[in-house]
Amino acid sequence: MTDYEKLKNHLRPLLGGGVVLAFSGGVDSALLLAALAELRSSFPFRLLAVNMHSPLQSDAELREAEHAAAAAGVELTVFDYDPLRLPAIADNPPDRCYHCKREFFSRIIAAAATAGLAAVIDGTNADDLQVYRPGRRALRELGIKSPLAELGMTKADVRRIAAGLGLSSAARPAAPCLATRFEYGVRLTPELLQRAAAGERILRGFFPEPADLRLRIHAAVIARIEIPPACFSTAVEQHAAISAALRELGFHYVTLDLEGFRSGGMDRLLSPRSPEPAP
Repeated sequence: MTDYEKLKNHLRPLLGGGVVLAFSGGVDSALLLAALAELRSSFPFRLLAVNMHSPLQSDAELREAEHAAAAAGVELTVFDYDPLRLPAIADNPPDRCYHCKREFFSRIIAAAATAGLAAVIDGTNADDLQVYRPGRRALRELGIKSPLAELGMTKADVRRIAAGLGLSSAARPAAPCLATRFEYGVRLTPELLQRAAAGERILRGFFPEPADLRLRIHAAVIARIEIPPACFSTAVEQHAAISAALRELGFHYVTLDLEGFRSGGMDRLLSPRSPEPAP
């Protein structure tokens, strides 16, 4: 049995009561949507894909989610909400993700209840269990199911299966919320978040191949670029143009992080840094 068949079998017990999928458009939720859409073709059940759009996500991510849902033949419901109205999120504390996920999924649960659907699932994968993810506690408290993590599927597994299915998101770099570009304790505003998104759009113009990259922002005026070491030569060759473009956004200093890209680049400031404890 293939891993994809295992995933569909794992999802089948949830279908009878209907399913709500928190859908970002990234490869994890896209794989789940593809599996659910395929299951629905042979066993009709109620399926709702929900995207919670906020200042913490770029508009490009919403467009990608809409495209991916349309490709799967599933209508996407988009809710706009403002997490920055909550100090526990806007103040960007180390447990910001817990409060954000709690707010986010409480709204999705309410949508599920209104629609009369029993199961709410998300795209957490097995790799997410090994790093600092305070939002996992909110998922447990609210009873959200994470099929990929439950099956032990890593991001590499997900990308491999997605590529085999021909999903457009298979090689797309991960796009965590824009709050991760800032040091903990920096008060988040729509303007700051848009500036981070604009900076990363500029960088992607210089690194057109799918590549994980982040623009980390320090003291509002320092842009620290995280890219894979394989991209360093391009950064050096284009250093003047990159620096000029980012200075146009108001950055006084533009730096290249010699350690390269790493997920959770701001979490090093936490002491101690450890995965969110398992139940």
